[in-house]
Amino acid sequence: MLKIEIPRTGLLEIKHLVLDFNGTLSVDGRIKTGVKEKLFELGKNLEVHVITADTFGKARKALIDVNCQLHILPPDEPHDELKLKYVEELRATNVCAIGNGSNDALMLAEARLGIAVLMEEGLSKEAFLAADILVKDINDALELLLNPLRLKATLRR
Repeated sequence: MLKIEIPRTGLLEIKHLVLDFNGTLSVDGRIKTGVKEKLFELGKNLEVHVITADTFGKARKALIDVNCQLHILPPDEPHDELKLKYVEELRATNVCAIGNGSNDALMLAEARLGIAVLMEEGLSKEAFLAADILVKDINDALELLLNPLRLKATLRR
């Protein structure tokens, strides 16, 4: 678990890290350099979950040696609502969610900590407005969790 007191905001107690795959962990279905190593480190203190539509069909293979729970969404259901339900079932007050797409906005808003990433695929307006923090790359997002005083500096009021 990650615990950090944020001045005038309260205690963050994060048990679960929920990540989108395409556009967040990967570009064109290929996981970004440095991500696996950071997920390994984070997995020592957090349960790591990847929830994805798997647009490129590469998530399972890309994450084969990553200790995470992979959940591939059915193609004909509302992905935004399924991601929200997933976060709610984990107890949203203990979740950090990371994503970039319109279908990530509800989970970013509901999670105790929502981080939007702006990479090659872009960032939807809905995800941007729903997040607590915006970063330029997934490695930056994961570094926030590995160095939680950065969260304190960003989120304090």
